[in-house]
Amino acid sequence: MQIIPAIDLKNQQSVRLYQGDFKQTTIINDSPLDQALAIEKAGLGNLHLVDLDGAKSGRPVNRATIEAICSETGLQVEVGGGIRSLSQINTYLTSGVNRVILGSAALNDPTLVQQAIEQFGADQIVVGIDGKNGRVAVSGWLEQSSVEMSELMASMVAFGVKTFVVTDISRDGTMTGPNTNQLKGLQIKFPEATVVASGGIRNVADLKQLETAGIKAAIIGKAMATGDLPLQVLAEVNANVG
Repeated sequence: MQIIPAIDLKNQQSVRLYQGDFKQTTIINDSPLDQALAIEKAGLGNLHLVDLDGAKSGRPVNRATIEAICSETGLQVEVGGGIRSLSQINTYLTSGVNRVILGSAALNDPTLVQQAIEQFGADQIVVGIDGKNGRVAVSGWLEQSSVEMSELMASMVAFGVKTFVVTDISRDGTMTGPNTNQLKGLQIKFPEATVVASGGIRNVADLKQLETAGIKAAIIGKAMATGDLPLQVLAEVNANVG
């Protein structure tokens, strides 16, 4: 299984939120760059960055930190949070970011996703689908929509999107295990796409369960921060890909 460590950025710091609640913030590291360097040193090659301030404000806020991580490490970096235009996407992709994640824009501005796929290709554009009780949440999880997660995913697949980061926000940061049934269901329904698991993953058993369910990639945040899934363990799981 491909392991993608996650760093959430708020006020230029690495933090974790509980179920996406900005009022329940824990600082993980004052230097996200130091954390990224440690991830690289452990032998992991990918990094998932979320600009939480950006997700809330609708514009990139922690870009300087993100660009520093891209320039100072050799990690394959994907970034989400507050990306709402082709120019913002282009700025990230030309400053060292490998993939851009479009979340709220997929629901609120689907034409942007379509144009982004046409301009930058499916290898560089990822769609993040965050939801609760099967329905999509947007704007840094501050709003709940009436759109089914599978419905949004179907429309994005039609545009040519190949990779989806799927997060059950009721599990995120809770260490209660991933919503494996939901992830498996989406992967079966859209076999041409890659479903990346996010939210609730707490141990190697969870990762094995996801792998058995046909999920090939997982984002690890809270469990890495708490030490339940230390970097050396994540590196071992990642080394066994395929």
